[in-house]
Amino acid sequence: MLPVIAILALTAIWGYTFVPVKEAVELYPVLAFLGVRFLIATGVLGVISAARLPRLGRRGWLVGVLIGVLLAASLGLQTAGLAHTTVSSTGFITGLYVVLTPVFGLLLFRQRIGVLGWVGAAVAAGGLALLAGAPGADLSGDLLVLASSGTQALQILLIGRYAARYDALALTFVQVATCAAGLLALAGARGDLTMPHGGTVWYGLLVTALPATALALFLQIWVQRRIPAARAAILFTLEVPFAALFGILLMNDSLGVSGWLGGALIGVAIVVVEPAAVAWWRRVVAAPVS
Repeated sequence: MLPVIAILALTAIWGYTFVPVKEAVELYPVLAFLGVRFLIATGVLGVISAARLPRLGRRGWLVGVLIGVLLAASLGLQTAGLAHTTVSSTGFITGLYVVLTPVFGLLLFRQRIGVLGWVGAAVAAGGLALLAGAPGADLSGDLLVLASSGTQALQILLIGRYAARYDALALTFVQVATCAAGLLALAGARGDLTMPHGGTVWYGLLVTALPATALALFLQIWVQRRIPAARAAILFTLEVPFAALFGILLMNDSLGVSGWLGGALIGVAIVVVEPAAVAWWRRVVAAPVS
């Protein structure tokens, strides 16, 4: 029960952070915001993981840097898209990484996707088309978030392929530090790197750097040592409805009929590509109450 509660808390945090991020990047440049966020998280994780870093070796550092570059690209695209579309649309489209991951796995590593994977991809594409027509949504912003989901899918594939060979905490520190360095360098090159100012910006930085990055890392590692990956995957997708919920409650987002239908189709697609998790849910529902 505790792992499930931890995932609920984690996905609620991730879903909620779409709101303060959107508010913060209206006042502070996107790249600078992300760079400072990951700089704070790097400092926290560095203290915790310093003793583990020598265990990585040269190849471990290279893998960590590559994953970090993908993570930086994913977050940069997502945050840029969030500046042009709604919180709800961003949350739903972000969830497409669950569908894109098996598709990229087939293309890059010849991992079999199965009929359900292709069905999920088709349903998700239809949902995205409907969601793009939701009130307040912007096609350019939605496409940026979609590109972010694709980059995130690539990151997930590489983590799944290489992370088991290296210390998880040390590898995560390297990718977070890589994000910080790359994003700060880009922000500096654009002339956007200034000292953050104002309560809105600092609140967005702290809530994303500490609960949504540093704390989330520990929760995720703790949870996935205790429950099967398929069960965890379906639970992590709760970030999507949480994002929509907070967008509606705190940002007055309005999805409209097409937006709700599109979001529902994306949710169906996410479930379709996780049949093992669906089977787990069925067992939970069918289990007698003690």
